[in-house]
Amino acid sequence: MMAFLIVLLTSLLALTTLPAAESQLYTNYYQKSCPGFAQIVQDTVTNKQITNPTTAAGTLRLFFHDCLHNGCDGSILLSSTPFNKAERDADINLSLPGDAFDVVVRAKTALELACPNTVSCADILAVATRDLVTMMGGPFYNVPLGRRDGRSSNASAVEGTLPRPAMTISQLIEVFGSRGFSVQETVALSGAHTIGFSHCSEFSSAIYNYSKSAQSDPNYNPRFASGLQQACADIKKNPTLSVFNDVMTPNKFDNVYFQNLPKGLGVLKSDHALFNDAKTRPFVELYANDQNRFFRDFAKAMEKLGVLGIQTGKRGEIRHRCDESNY
Repeated sequence: MMAFLIVLLTSLLALTTLPAAESQLYTNYYQKSCPGFAQIVQDTVTNKQITNPTTAAGTLRLFFHDCLHNGCDGSILLSSTPFNKAERDADINLSLPGDAFDVVVRAKTALELACPNTVSCADILAVATRDLVTMMGGPFYNVPLGRRDGRSSNASAVEGTLPRPAMTISQLIEVFGSRGFSVQETVALSGAHTIGFSHCSEFSSAIYNYSKSAQSDPNYNPRFASGLQQACADIKKNPTLSVFNDVMTPNKFDNVYFQNLPKGLGVLKSDHALFNDAKTRPFVELYANDQNRFFRDFAKAMEKLGVLGIQTGKRGEIRHRCDESNY
C-alpha cells in the first residue's frame, strides 16, 4: 500500500511540473473521437512518400519551421490573404517543398471525411513527420496529441527565429537556445540533414570561390567541391537546382551525415561549422560513432520540439482547412 502511494504521489508531482498546455496532450487523444486517426495518417504518408520520395525530408523541415517559430500550431500551413502576408511566404520559407504541404492536406481531407471538425492540422503535421522519419529508417518516438491550430501567421515576424544555412555555430546555438534547447540537442536536431536536400543557391558562393588549393577552403573535400560545382553548374538558368545533404545514404535516416562532416562532405556552411567548432564537435563525433545514441537523443529532442509553444483547450481552433483559419 505504501509503495502504491509513493508511486501515485510521484506521478502527481510529475504532472504538476509540466507546463499547463503540455499536460493536456495525450498519445491516445483521438481514441474515441477519431479512432482511425493513426491509420489514416500512416496510409496517407506512405502513399505520398512512395510516389514522391522527397516528401519525408520536406515534411520534417516543414515541422521544424512551424515549431521553431511561434510554436507547433500549424501556422506555417496558413496561406497569405490580400490583407496579410503569411509566414509561409517569408523569404526563408519560400523553399519549403510543396509535397510537404500536400501530404498534410491529403491527410486532413481524409480525416475530415472520417471524423469532421475533430483533428487539428498541427497534430497531423506532428504525426506525419514522425511516421515519415520512422519510414526512412529513423527512430520511433511518442507524439502526444491535442494541439489546436493557431489563427495568426505573419511573415514579418519570422526573421531571426529560424536557422539559416550560413549561420555560425554561435548563431545556431542562440536560435535553438532561445527555444530551450541545449548545444547537444541542437547537434542532434541538426542530424535531420541525414535526409533531404539543399538548394545550390544556399551554398553556391562557397563552392564557386573554391580553388584546387586545400588552403583556400579547408571545409570542402576537393573532389566533393568539384562534384558540387558540376551539379550546380546551371544555377543561373535553374535556381531550383539542389543536392542531397548526405551524399552517401541520402534516402536513409542514419548517422552517416555525422560521419561525412570530418571528411569535408558537408554541403552547407552550418554543416561544416558543426565539426569545426569546439562546442559542437564532441557531439558530432559521438553521433558519428554511435547511431543508437544519435537516434535516442534525436527522438528526445523531437518530443521536446513537438510540444513547443502549443495551443490547447480553448486557445486556437480546429481548422476546417489547413490553409485558412475558420474566420
